[in-house]
Amino acid sequence: MKPNVMILLGSASDFKIAEKATEVLENLGISYDLKVASAHRTHEKVKNIMIECTESGVDVFLGIAGLSAHLPGIMAANTYKPVVGVPVDVKLGGLDALFASVQMPFGAPVATVGIDRGENGALLASQIIGIHDRKVRKKVSTLRTDFFDKVQKDEEKILKKLDGNYYSPISLNVQKNESKTESKNKELYKTKKFESGKDESYKKNSPSISVIAGSYSDMKIAKKTTNFLDKMQISYDLNVISPIRYPEKFENYLKNTEDVDLFIAITGLSAHVTGAIVAKTEKPVIGVPCPIHLEGIDALFSMVNMPPGVPVATVGIGNGGNAAFLASEMLGIGDKNIMENILSFKSNINRLQ
Repeated sequence: MKPNVMILLGSASDFKIAEKATEVLENLGISYDLKVASAHRTHEKVKNIMIECTESGVDVFLGIAGLSAHLPGIMAANTYKPVVGVPVDVKLGGLDALFASVQMPFGAPVATVGIDRGENGALLASQIIGIHDRKVRKKVSTLRTDFFDKVQKDEEKILKKLDGNYYSPISLNVQKNESKTESKNKELYKTKKFESGKDESYKKNSPSISVIAGSYSDMKIAKKTTNFLDKMQISYDLNVISPIRYPEKFENYLKNTEDVDLFIAITGLSAHVTGAIVAKTEKPVIGVPCPIHLEGIDALFSMVNMPPGVPVATVGIGNGGNAAFLASEMLGIGDKNIMENILSFKSNINRLQ
């Protein structure tokens, strides 16, 4: 059995973060392999692993590293498959590793998750595989329900400790909210025929990607995203809508995007757009922080440091092109034409350098 996910550790000391990832993959029944290879001390080993594993059919790569954390970037330079980066807190609270992983140049995106968030890295990898595999999608939906249960249990433990004289609890009928996407998928499972868990024969008319900008000031970066999607011949929908200013409109829009494969959210400031999307879908969400204030650092931190169960595949500040490139890699796993377009584009980049 070939692994669907290849995990590379920059150092054996990163294994405790990798264990978070392997636990998720084990729960979801996704095959994986793990190697230790340093981007600086064993550069050729990293390169050889990436080339051989890409050719052998690995779908997603997971790079876990601390300090200068160039490992995920070297991985991305040697494959046309998606690379997820997990920065590790070794020094400086992990900020050095975070910046090294997320701030990649155009053409070599790393889908970066929060510092030490190995579980989110694995969950994101699973969501990417789930674009093309209905069985994985169903398992991811179930796992998200487990995260809901954990929050409920945590609340119950806390409430038992409250005994103040003025504590006045309100009885609420809070139920698990099955996502609209999950509900829609259940109907598809009943009406469509799938082969080996793959959806390749099912071509829907809706766009593949939903691109959402938080405000009109983000449209310049959104244009970089859609320009590259046009080059890759990938269908998309583009909307400017804020979950803070227009919450009802935002929710209604998401209800109409049930059949898209993934989301790209482009937003600055506290970056609530990405958080609002991941709360409603189990599909991959790519986030592009915009430099409105503080050079975009506020948006980056708000976007990437998500809690367990709701990962955002964050790319560099203002790098809408890399968001589209990453989305193309995700879709290219199950689409030969997109994969060939990516290979052609990467070859052109190499010739220009």
